[in-house]
Amino acid sequence: MNEPSKRPDSAEQHEAIDVNDFVYAATGARVRRLTMPDGSHWFPAVDVCRELGYTTPRKALIDHVPEEHRDNLETVTGSHGLSIPAGRTWRRDLQLIDLQGLILLVNACTKPVCAPFKQWVAEVIETVQREGSYTLEEAEVQPADPGAPIAYAMPEQVAEAIVRLEAHNLQMDGELAVAQRESLALQREMLAAQRATLVAQEAIAQAMGRIADRLDVLALDRPAVVDAPAPQPTTESVLADWRQRLSVTEDVWTVAVVIAPVLVEEGELREPLESIASRTGLTVRRVNECLRLLRQHACIRSRGGAEDGAPVYVLNGS
Repeated sequence: MNEPSKRPDSAEQHEAIDVNDFVYAATGARVRRLTMPDGSHWFPAVDVCRELGYTTPRKALIDHVPEEHRDNLETVTGSHGLSIPAGRTWRRDLQLIDLQGLILLVNACTKPVCAPFKQWVAEVIETVQREGSYTLEEAEVQPADPGAPIAYAMPEQVAEAIVRLEAHNLQMDGELAVAQRESLALQREMLAAQRATLVAQEAIAQAMGRIADRLDVLALDRPAVVDAPAPQPTTESVLADWRQRLSVTEDVWTVAVVIAPVLVEEGELREPLESIASRTGLTVRRVNECLRLLRQHACIRSRGGAEDGAPVYVLNGS
């Protein structure tokens, strides 16, 4: 989960490539991130090493990351007057690496998923050596707002890595969906068998009732069976149901944890994407993609838009 933090607008505007996409292309995974007020990014070394296949994070840091690009959580947050994030996984002695340290670990990694990113890094270095600088190409469509920063096109190698990784995730989602459909079909078969058993039991009960009448046995009034009202969904039950349906990246689950309580308590979600982005630390574009995946997996459904233009979502089936 990416921890939100206050940071100057200028720091965000100077990021030519969204840091989440940048790290995703480099490591093939969404890893936790702390963004400091000065715009610097720090990542738990254990997360990065796990995704890159390093079995001994401590040795990997000593071998590949200089001391100036790694520090512990207490020192990093304390230098900016920030408190340590809540949660058992955010220990005071947790080792962090900055973005340059992350890139050094990626360059030393032999996993094939890192190859496109490493090729792009090599191209950047070669271009700087030959031409003295490296400049990203500007995007075809620029922001129309006055004073908005220039938008840059994502390098081809980085974009291809992200597309390939997302395609892999979608394939895994498809395989999970097939397994879920098979499971649902089996459950329907079991339900049909149970209904047949209930019909047989009812027929036996009716036959025994007729026998009792013939023997002039006093029949006791059977209390009417009243179906219990369907239990109201809770945040825990909704998240448990979504956890069974989903096999997605951490970003999607981060958005799910934020919107589930609102959907349960208020019956619908009318929150602007920018508000969800600020609460999760994700970009607006990524929040929109996460909501789209939740709709595809029948977790939520759209109910048009609010008067202020914000999309309206409700729990699927409500």
